[in-house]
Amino acid sequence: MKIRNLKKKLAAVAAAALLTFSIAPAPVADAGWAEIIAGGISMGVQYQQLDEQMKYYDNDGRGEYFEMLEEKYGVNDDAELNERLDGIMASLTSSIGAVDPTIYDKPYNYFINPDESFNAFCSLGHNMSVNTGMFTLVSNDDEIAVVLGHEMGHGQKEHVRKSLKGMLKSALAGTVIAGTVGGAAGDMLGDMFINYSSAVHVTKPQEWEADNLAFEYMKNSNYNIGACAAIWQRVMEQYGDNSQSFVGDIFSPSDHPSHEERRDNYNKKMKEYSNGAVEVKVDDATHTGLVKVKGKEFATVPADDMMSSAERSFFVAGNLARAYHDGENASAAYADGTSVYLGNQFIMDAWDGDYAANLVETLNSIK
Repeated sequence: MKIRNLKKKLAAVAAAALLTFSIAPAPVADAGWAEIIAGGISMGVQYQQLDEQMKYYDNDGRGEYFEMLEEKYGVNDDAELNERLDGIMASLTSSIGAVDPTIYDKPYNYFINPDESFNAFCSLGHNMSVNTGMFTLVSNDDEIAVVLGHEMGHGQKEHVRKSLKGMLKSALAGTVIAGTVGGAAGDMLGDMFINYSSAVHVTKPQEWEADNLAFEYMKNSNYNIGACAAIWQRVMEQYGDNSQSFVGDIFSPSDHPSHEERRDNYNKKMKEYSNGAVEVKVDDATHTGLVKVKGKEFATVPADDMMSSAERSFFVAGNLARAYHDGENASAAYADGTSVYLGNQFIMDAWDGDYAANLVETLNSIK
């Protein structure tokens, strides 16, 4: 089994690094400079070996590592979900390629695992996995694309590799200091290497970078850019602002931006994208969203069966932001049945023709 083989490889590396410490270590005061220097050289060699192993799984061996991930986490073969994921990944790959063509040098491998919690992760070698629970909590592909765009942002900037390198070196040094020897150390490192795939300890600046990259990717796609803020609104409503119930880097509550900070950052970026015209004001106590255009009230968006007023308001604002970014606001707003348009840009569906007419009149008066 490949996971067991990986553990054996790392166990051998760790054992070689710790061989000097298999006898009870001498007190520091009695240790000579020769022993200290020899230990430092040994650690340096093992660091290099770990680096080489990591580079292998990040490049030529990434297919092998992908199979290990599938074996560890399991695969959900649901045809409908996989078809949706194929479409999202194809769209994101194209939008990322428009600003970062290096994505084609190492295309992403991905699979759906059966975990029902809401998460996804990107590991070494541009290998990604999406929890089944992602599709359970989120019904639309736009919000899922935001999460996956965030993970691909980590991948494009090599955050995973950089973080893993530091973690493995710290673990190896900590094992030596603690006097851990033999197979136990090897098992620990083997487990860490494969388990790290879904527990990326990226920094707060790296999280912000991945968030901002996700917005750039969404701008270049056909997805609604309002989904960037909307997904965090949904997370806040379902789990609170700093939930402890998530695993994985995107939802780490300890040293990363809060859910509210991320939502508000995306709201700000959407306003900038609309040339300063569109924003959403949210009442967090009632989950109500008010869409404003040029500082004036356009609509308090009603909730529907799938979204709260606040979450839905970000989608309406996202459509308006596209219109103002692309110059569609130069054309008149109009209604087609219960659907409201600004130029060629769809804005929102109203519950009846009268409300649609009111929205058109309001928009034309302030646009």
